[in-house]
Amino acid sequence: MTTLTRNGTNINYQVDGHGPAILLTHGFGADHHMWAPQVEALRKSYTVITWDMRGHGQTDSPKEQKAYNEMETVMDMAALLDVSGAGSAIIGGMSLGGYMSLAFHHKFPERVESLLLIDTGPGFKNDKARNDWNEIATARGDDIEDRGMGTFQARTEAAAANHKDMHGVAMAARGMLVQNDGTVIYSLPKISVPTFIAVGANDKPYLVPSDYMASKIAHSVKITIPDAGHAANLDQPEFFNKHLLAFLKTVV
Repeated sequence: MTTLTRNGTNINYQVDGHGPAILLTHGFGADHHMWAPQVEALRKSYTVITWDMRGHGQTDSPKEQKAYNEMETVMDMAALLDVSGAGSAIIGGMSLGGYMSLAFHHKFPERVESLLLIDTGPGFKNDKARNDWNEIATARGDDIEDRGMGTFQARTEAAAANHKDMHGVAMAARGMLVQNDGTVIYSLPKISVPTFIAVGANDKPYLVPSDYMASKIAHSVKITIPDAGHAANLDQPEFFNKHLLAFLKTVV
């Protein structure tokens, strides 16, 4: 693994393979290890950049809550592209990582060649729904402070994660999961790059959001992965990789 330092925060990342760049961002509570099956499948033809978000894995956990938010995450992603020598890349992520990929596109559309959105949602137009989500996110942070990894026992993508500071994960819940407005969801019709949307058939909370994104993003392809939950890329890696590689061949 390699370390990038941005504004005093050491960010853990890894670069594998050669070819067009793909930046993959993990879901909340996971780390870069959740992409292992995809790295193995992609590294022969692509440069795959995986990393640990703030408070996750081996990346630093800043002490101040204000260091955990959407914009800091987006700027971390831009810095990763810079240090990897990629002016633009295929940008993708799972769950929170997918949302951050959409936020990155909104901030830096010229740096996005294509989007990969896995088991994710675009946020909320409705203020009450957003506030309810934020209350859950904050409560989740409190729960992590109390129980640590016990809160992740049933989550496949988090099972292999190795966090050096669970306080950082709790801070990420209170800052990076929280959404301030509907900027991301309102940006969907403006997306013109090819977009791959994948959702596990058993990931019920994200079935409707996936359909919604597919309806709003003009050049999108959506697949539903059978016998897969919230970490579809890990639950059915062969099926997922087959469709991902087929999509990438059409855009690169």
